[in-house]
Amino acid sequence: MNAYLALTILLGYFAVLVAVSFYTSRGADTHTFFTANKQSPWYLVAFGMIGTSLSGVTFISVPGNVSTSQFTYFQVILGYLVGYFVIATVLMPMYYRLNLISIYTYLDKRFGFWSYKTGAGFFLLSRTVGSAGRMFIAVQVLQLAIFDRFGIPFEGTVVFAILLIWIYTFKGGVKTIIITDTLQTFFLVTAVFLTVFLIAKQLNLDFGSLWTTVQSKSYSKVFVWDWAPKNNFFKDFVSGAFIAIVMTGLDQDLMQKNLTCKNIGEAQKNILWFCVVLVIVNFAFLNLGALLLVYSEQMGIAIPAKSDDLYPMLALGNHFGPIAAITFLLGITAATYASSDSALTALTTSFCIDFLNIESYPEKQRQRIKTWVHLMFSFLFLLVIILFKQLNSQSMIRTIFDLAGYTYGPLLGLYTFGLYTKWSVKDRYVPFVCLASPLVTYILVDHSQEWFNYTFGFEKLLLNGLLTFGGLLLLKKPERELSF
Repeated sequence: MNAYLALTILLGYFAVLVAVSFYTSRGADTHTFFTANKQSPWYLVAFGMIGTSLSGVTFISVPGNVSTSQFTYFQVILGYLVGYFVIATVLMPMYYRLNLISIYTYLDKRFGFWSYKTGAGFFLLSRTVGSAGRMFIAVQVLQLAIFDRFGIPFEGTVVFAILLIWIYTFKGGVKTIIITDTLQTFFLVTAVFLTVFLIAKQLNLDFGSLWTTVQSKSYSKVFVWDWAPKNNFFKDFVSGAFIAIVMTGLDQDLMQKNLTCKNIGEAQKNILWFCVVLVIVNFAFLNLGALLLVYSEQMGIAIPAKSDDLYPMLALGNHFGPIAAITFLLGITAATYASSDSALTALTTSFCIDFLNIESYPEKQRQRIKTWVHLMFSFLFLLVIILFKQLNSQSMIRTIFDLAGYTYGPLLGLYTFGLYTKWSVKDRYVPFVCLASPLVTYILVDHSQEWFNYTFGFEKLLLNGLLTFGGLLLLKKPERELSF
């Protein structure tokens, strides 16, 4: 793909995002930045959340992972549906009832100061690492497609990518994100379906023969019933449910968008339609991965050693024509920026509300604090992405889920204990439990084959949450506390 054309498309794309930001941030204050004044249409939130939840990792790793894991990722997607049901019926009504801006304020009301700070701290860690990992994928593609050809180093590309996010989010915050994520999700969804169409055209397949061809291949296998593998159906399904609960329902990023809806009814409607579209789009990604493999086999193209490289290699290598290359570039950029821009806003919100108590300051000072925190997290993204470049060695989607198993587990334990028991706890010791649980989980997972003849997959999240819950039981006070 011509580097000048790619750069022109990229700059044009971001010009549109900046224009949207200029329009949506007029008259914006910090309340607008954090809550969009609770006036977001539910259908925009629902559609925009697709881009946020999928990200560039899904865009590249899900199709690439078909070569090693077949369609078994769909087992996790089915589990998501159960998790989103819990979010819509248990967590979101509570958030709306308490009128929260940061969802971690619940922990302060339920347990106390140290539990609150611990929960918010684990979110900051989880979302910083996870979102930087997702953005790392897009930066690699931009480096390959554009910046290598201009002699710009990887670090320069990272600075450029993060600077663009900062420019269009620093003022309007979540109000801007609702609109830009809707636009970016449109590009993402268009990219995957258009790429499927172009590959089918190259292979002379109509819709019926396309489906038959994919289903005839071994990598179209969805369900694994053997208990031993990591991707056993029950392991993936249950893990998928809890991944959805913690990475959406206990995550300030995605919940912040839901909390901008006018009322709980619209927010629940948003979750319902989000689930429907999410299943369709993820299934399309899996079929795209199968078609990429079919094409490679028929054309005698060697599959790259790292599965994440398959889709970029074929799309940017002009195998499917310039339209596919342009579509891919827009799709991966949209997917990653839809995730990263909202993450940056959510991290800023959480730190300002949960650690700086920003609401106690006058508006002019709140604006200044918010701007500096936004800059701080932008710089932190830069450092973590560069670190990922040094450490990356496997499919990023599995890497991020592995990390989530350790960082979101304490949140799962805290919220489960808070919602399903009425015990109060010795609050000052909660941080020690939440730090010990991931450590013990890591030791057990690392020795699970040796000690238990069992291999952990995504369900390490459940183990971590259970250990946190057990630790909180040890800290419970003799008296029960009433529901607040």
